[in-house]
Order: sequence, then C-alpha cells, then structure tokens
Amino acid sequence: MNTKPFLLLFFAFLFFNFLSLNAQNLSAFVIDSVSKQPIPFASVQLKEKWAITNEEGNFNLIFDETVTASDSLTISSMGYETLIKPISEFTTTKIALVPKAIELREVIVSNKNYTADEIMDLVEDNLEKNYSNDLSKKRLFHRTSNFDRWTKSDFKVKKSSIDILNQTFLDSVIRTVPKDNSYYSEIVGDLYGNSTQEQLKLDLLKASKLFDKSKELDAEKLEEKFNEILKENVKEGSYFKIKSGLFGTKIDAEEVSDLLEEEADSTEIAAANEELEKKKKDKEEQQKNYASWKKNQLNDIFLNIPTNEDSDLNFIHKARKYDFTLEEFTYLGDAAVYVISFKPSGSADYEGTLYINADDFALIQVDYVNVKPTSKFNLLGISSNNYLSKGKIIYSKGENGYYGVRYYESENGMRVGIRRPLKIIEKNRIVKGRNKQNELSGDVDFVIISTEKNELIVFESENINQVTFDAFTENNTVSPTYMPKYDPTFWEGHAIMEPNTAIKEFTATSEELD
Repeated sequence: MNTKPFLLLFFAFLFFNFLSLNAQNLSAFVIDSVSKQPIPFASVQLKEKWAITNEEGNFNLIFDETVTASDSLTISSMGYETLIKPISEFTTTKIALVPKAIELREVIVSNKNYTADEIMDLVEDNLEKNYSNDLSKKRLFHRTSNFDRWTKSDFKVKKSSIDILNQTFLDSVIRTVPKDNSYYSEIVGDLYGNSTQEQLKLDLLKASKLFDKSKELDAEKLEEKFNEILKENVKEGSYFKIKSGLFGTKIDAEEVSDLLEEEADSTEIAAANEELEKKKKDKEEQQKNYASWKKNQLNDIFLNIPTNEDSDLNFIHKARKYDFTLEEFTYLGDAAVYVISFKPSGSADYEGTLYINADDFALIQVDYVNVKPTSKFNLLGISSNNYLSKGKIIYSKGENGYYGVRYYESENGMRVGIRRPLKIIEKNRIVKGRNKQNELSGDVDFVIISTEKNELIVFESENINQVTFDAFTENNTVSPTYMPKYDPTFWEGHAIMEPNTAIKEFTATSEELD
C-alpha cells in the first residue's frame, strides 16, 4: 500500500485545523524559540503571497486555490534563522523561529572595512540603482487608528447674568464630554502611480470604520444644547462680543457654534488656525468623498518615505545632520546586513536604526523616533506640542530588481492646550441706551492629547506604463461600512494585517446605533 497520499491528506487535515485555515486564509502566531516572546514584523510568504506579523506576532495570509499542502511557507525576521517548510508540516498555531548566531562571513570580511559614514554615502550613491520611480499598481491594506484623550477640561465661572449658565450647569456639561475616544479606519485597494508623484489614483475595493457613534452624538447634542440656551436668552438684534486675553471679536447670535473661533495678529495663532481649518476640510472631505480622503493620506505616506529627496525623514539626503555609528552585522535570511544607529548632530529631530544590505547598500529597514518635539508653540495661553513622531519602514526587493516599501508604520502625537480668560458679552443693536444685555466670563483650561497611528502593507506590486495609468478611472463610490464592534468576517477574501487585541476587543457603548 502506498501511504504517501494518505500522509499528505493527514497532514493537510492537521494544517487546516491547527493553522486556522478558513476561506483560504492562514492565521498563526510567530514566537522566539528561546524566549517564547512574539516576533513582530516577521515576513511570511507562501508562493507569491506575502504577509507580515503585527506587534503581537500574529499574521493572516490569504491565498488562492492553487496552494497545496506540499507548498512551502517561508518565515523570516532580522536576526533569526529563516524557516522554510511545507505547510503540511505545521501542526500548531505557534511557529517558533530560532535566533541566528551572528558571525562575519567571508564576503563581508573580504570587503573594504567601511565606516558608518562611508556606508551612508554608498546608500545615497546607489539610490537610483536600488529604488525605482516607475509607475506601478500596488494592492495594499491601510489602517489608521486615532485616539483622543482629554487630560483637563475646566471652566471656572467668574460672572454669569444668564442664570442657567452657572458653575454647576457648566460642570455637568463638561462631565458629559467623552474623555477618551477611539476611531479605526481600514481599506483595501489598488494604488496607481509612484512614490514621487503628487497625485495618485486609488481603486478603493472595500473599507470599514470602527468607532463609538454615541460619543460623537454626545458632542453634537452638547453643542445643540448650548446653542438652545443662548438663543433662548438673547434678544432680537443681539450679537456677541468675545474677549479672551488681549484680543476680542464679535459674532451674530446665529453664529453661536463658532464662538471659540478668534483671530489674532500673530504668526503662531495664524498657524494654529490654519491647522484647524485643514482638519476641518479633511473631515468634510472624508464625509463627502471617502476614497479621495484616503488617497490623500496614502499620498502623504509615500511622499514622506526616507528614500525620497524631500522627505522629513531625511536620514539619507541630509546625512550631515546626523552622527552615524556602525553597531553590528546581522542577517535577514541569507542577506548580510549592516546595522547603523543614528542621532542628531545638530538641529535634526530623529534618532534610530538603519539596516543596510551589505551587498548592494540598499536601505531595507529603518526604525526612528523623535528626540524633541517636531513642532510646538505657546502663545497667550494657547499651546501645541507635536511631542511624538516614531515609526518603522520595511523595504523588500521585487522581481524587477528594485526595492519598494513593503510595510510602513508611523505614530504621531499632539498635545493641545488652552489656558486663558474668556468673556462672552451679549450686546444689542436695537435696545436703546446701554446695549449690554448678558455676560459670561471665566477661565478656560482645556488639554487634549491626540495620537494617530498608520499601518500600511503592500501585498503585491506590478509595473504599469503611462497609458495604463492614464486610462484608469478611479472608483470613488465606495463608502466605509460602519462597525460598532470588530467583525472578523468582514475582511474574508481580502488580505489585511491582523488586528491587535485592542481592535478585536473594541465594542461601542451602544451597539443599537449601528
């Protein structure tokens, strides 16, 4: 009896059951064989299909019906032995990688003993050889995670001639404002263009948004309630005089929702107003045309990768701003890699680690974090501090011989504060004599911390010509599906990055708002 077919069927059965293979999706967990800790950002490949583990070591790989139990799964990560085995030989959802002993290979020893600065010069000299700006079509997944947290929200009433606008009422109103809020958006689509092109094209295939509608409604109801109170207590012909610190302005009664908008003759205030206006337009664009909004996000990401000349991540093109140190050699699969740390030598914002292929001097990975705020101002009680900017970018070599972004992650944090006096005076054009009607004055002390995390994976990339690019017409009709809690079935049939525990466990306060 020939037992080979039986064994293949048996191992295939184990594979399907233990590796959670459902609807041509493969999910598992990659760990260090010694420490048993998860290995984040490990590369997972099955034939031409590719995935990456998330920060918790989980991955989800999608493939077609051509895959068989005898096909090999390849898993690699910096500093580990590459694991290559037929999928039939995996019998558990935990896959262990063995740390690789670092030894200088003859090919490195025989090479010139480069300094860190010489290696960085070679990286820049070889950019055109290693990275292409040809037009391409990329199948990608993009996740944006936003978090807002109020750390202070106080308004101390000094004087109020509108009875209902007293300290007790305002305290109760402030308590209704959600102190924490989370918002997740995810898309799968095809992106047409190149990394230096200012205008890309996006074929949005599917999208979702995960957040708590009740928290948004609370803010809307709060504004409506405040408007109702003011409108009930003002007379016909009234307008409001707003004084906050040294500056003042006036608005009509029907413009109550814009009460806190104020103009000041200051470069910093103008910059803050410009940033607020940009965010307002972004929100309007998101609501009006979701696909266009997401495309603009992707455009910003690809324009700011460090291999582009005008990137803020200028470790390569403005290397003079940094001090570089050659730390060690390591391996990514069979490729020898220089590990170079960098830190500012002057006014630069970042420090981190660069991983350079020792054979062709291509940047294959960068980890960076800011050493100081990337921007900040503090004027007349209004402050803004971009205190966090960190990320990871992983490149891989394509069949065309060029490197391209395979994985991108960034996290940015901003602290915004308002601490200043505020006075709202109702005046009236019609009332004879003294036209002052009502007044609310007090001290404002608000602080909010906002963070945004972007994760992007390019699963497939193919070169296209200009004719194909010009002929493609964007699909801007796809709208995101709202989810009050994470639905693991939503992305069936699509390649994505496995969500972390926080996303999987997210549940809106009131699911009936779906």
